Amino acid sequence: MKYVGDVETEDQIIRKMPNYVKRCANGSIGVWCVADLLTNEKLGDAVLLPLPIDEDDTNWDLVSGDHLPEAEIEIGYMLKKSAWGKGYATEICRRMLKFGFEETPLPEIVAVTDPKNTASQNVLKKSGLREEGMRRAYAEQCTAFRMTRQQWQESSQEYSG
Repeated sequence: MKYVGDVETEDQIIRKMPNYVKRCANGSIGVWCVADLLTNEKLGDAVLLPLPIDEDDTNWDLVSGDHLPEAEIEIGYMLKKSAWGKGYATEICRRMLKFGFEETPLPEIVAVTDPKNTASQNVLKKSGLREEGMRRAYAEQCTAFRMTRQQWQESSQEYSG
């Protein structure tokens, strides 16, 4: 959350919960809870959502219906501080890419980070996304990453061979 925004209060979360449980494109787009399999402790969230460009938050109206939103789809993850540095972010990113390219019709997946968030940039690179320089997202300049379906297929063949 260090680079995503302030931790929300329980009231804010309750008010926003209808958005957080939305799905579209037959379950391809939305927010997923990340939990420890042994303890069931909630560690954070993983997302595949429409990337906002000039807004500072997701346009939740795009997350509806059986079709993919007409927007770039962003992969993201937010972890509580006690989960940092334990490999969860890389595991989440790789699993969401696998889901996105093997179980949905997404042609590509993008990601953006705060330019100072080198830890997240390293996770994205380690997961196979390619850095594309700076771009506008969330109404500011961000470091951009992208992976196409073809790049995923080529990289998954490398690991399975």
